[in-house]
Amino acid sequence: MRPRVAAAASGAIALVVTLGACSKNTGEGTTVDTNRQQTGVIATDPKESAGPAAEVPGAQKGGTLTIIRETAISHLDPQRTYSFAGLMANPLFARYLTTWKDDGKGGLVLVGDLAETPGKNVNNDCKVWEFTVKDGVKFEDGRPITSKEIAYGIARSFDPDLTSGPTYLQEWLADTPQFDTKWDFKANKTALPPGLTTPDAKTLRFEFTKPRCDLPFAVSLPTTAPLPADKDTGVNLDNRPFSSGPYKVAANQVGVQLTLDRNPNWDPATDPVRHAYPDTFVWSFGPTADAANNRVIADNGPDQSALAFNFVPPSLVARVAGDAALKPRTILSPTPSANQLVINTQRVTDLKVRQALNYAIDREGLVKALGGQTVASPMTTLMPPSTIGFKAYDAYPAGATGDAAKVKELLGGQTPELVLGVADNTNEQTIGTQLKTNLERAGFKITLRNIPDDAKLDEVKKKDNPWDLYIGNWAADWPSGASILPVLYDGRTIKAEGNSNQSYFNDAAINAEMDRILALAPAEQGPEWGKLDERIMKEHAPVVPLYADVAYNVHGSKVGGIFISSVFGYPSFVNAHVKP
Repeated sequence: MRPRVAAAASGAIALVVTLGACSKNTGEGTTVDTNRQQTGVIATDPKESAGPAAEVPGAQKGGTLTIIRETAISHLDPQRTYSFAGLMANPLFARYLTTWKDDGKGGLVLVGDLAETPGKNVNNDCKVWEFTVKDGVKFEDGRPITSKEIAYGIARSFDPDLTSGPTYLQEWLADTPQFDTKWDFKANKTALPPGLTTPDAKTLRFEFTKPRCDLPFAVSLPTTAPLPADKDTGVNLDNRPFSSGPYKVAANQVGVQLTLDRNPNWDPATDPVRHAYPDTFVWSFGPTADAANNRVIADNGPDQSALAFNFVPPSLVARVAGDAALKPRTILSPTPSANQLVINTQRVTDLKVRQALNYAIDREGLVKALGGQTVASPMTTLMPPSTIGFKAYDAYPAGATGDAAKVKELLGGQTPELVLGVADNTNEQTIGTQLKTNLERAGFKITLRNIPDDAKLDEVKKKDNPWDLYIGNWAADWPSGASILPVLYDGRTIKAEGNSNQSYFNDAAINAEMDRILALAPAEQGPEWGKLDERIMKEHAPVVPLYADVAYNVHGSKVGGIFISSVFGYPSFVNAHVKP
């Protein structure tokens, strides 16, 4: 949520990061290739942002690619999209100001999507930015996309009825986390938020009171998806978004099946990233992770061109890892996605109880319950290892399975009774059951409460939610501590609903330290985020770090072009195709 890179003399931003890790033998007959360099740059040559995208070797047009997922996608409305499934589905039917070229191996280049370039830093101070809209970009009905429709999409993200999406642009334009009190979308539907203007049909202009050097990254999120005002159906846009991408919604049986057909008005010559190889994408909801993966493993009929979006579940890991014939149909990749047991600090106010939860945790048991190291890699930090500024530490060293003696010492005879909210999907049910057993063995009393999976993201973001604990997951919107710690732990952002700070942690000294770090030169920020990570955990323990996701997916024999997003850690479909 804050600047991380400085402007170059030309007004273009360039960032290069190198994030190394080591290869890890999982012990389950396969290896997670984490020995790679993750790099990110912002394209300075406009040719990088021009289309068409380079052809995928061997890919052909045609066929139906099916994506099987246990639960429905929480939001399809781009301005409300922030779940992993939503972030991977949206690029099929929505375009943004910028987007990432991703080689699937950690190599990232930020390019213009609807915009001709990743933006112009007008005065080289990161306060004024301009984006020029490409010629030839169109909506599904054939009308041209202009700066007006992009600006309207951003404006509607201020509507308090349309919560759950990213809030970077809203907070930066309003210069306050309470952006919906600064500018009222409902009362100003024909106007634009402060600082956002459209000088002409091709130009979108942002003016901020503070430097916002991260803007090219922030506008790569769905907040900048365009929408004509006459197509805004409010909360009902979730059922049928209006396409600016290569596909459009053909049918949506909500919660059961979403069918996307090609958008004939999408011009590949304008798009540097996407292809439209399959005739149709079908998102099929309902089968459990076990059922979906078993179908894809069997590789019969239509499932030959299907992908199980849910990672290989614990019950199938040994089978998949041990079957050499499945290796060409599996994807095993590290991800930047971190998981925590989030502690609602409004309800669990005793620091000793929060520290005891950290000492009690049995990470080894949790990883085993999830399926082993092809599924999860234990963490003791707030930021995952792939983050710029990562610092390895363990604030509550309890070994692999927990320290019962230290828990007993901290609790001092108490038996805290805590409510753990768990989504009603297979993965969280597995985690919830294991955590309950683990924590009760250590001296807590845990009550599990189910939350509908497609509502969980909205519900835990409500400040007055009724749970003491819940399972949280966060992948930085770009690989920097600046897009993790301020987003999740700046207490000044807390509002009634739509909170990313789901631990509801608010400490004036920590907030001030965030401001101090953000005022540093970007090259100096990395180590400071690592220090702050450790300080937050040692002084406040607002969460229990659990593990980083390892992506392990299986697809049918006729599926090609799938890779794991280097940004979000889930399957990307921009290169997907169906083999003949």
